[in-house]
Amino acid sequence: MKVSVDPMVCEANAVCVGLAPEVFDLNDDDELTILLPEVPEDQADRVRHAVRSCPKAALSLDE
Repeated sequence: MKVSVDPMVCEANAVCVGLAPEVFDLNDDDELTILLPEVPEDQADRVRHAVRSCPKAALSLDE
């Protein structure tokens, strides 16, 4: 599974960071960084939840 972000849509609300901090991070410029684009199996459910919870629908999954 791969996760990606549309930087033009992302508002750096950090919901994903709170739900899956091992996968998502905000840099000093409030830009979302995906630490693990290839999502480990043990993080899959948390990442799915983060994608569904994004208030701007800026995240997507390719399963």
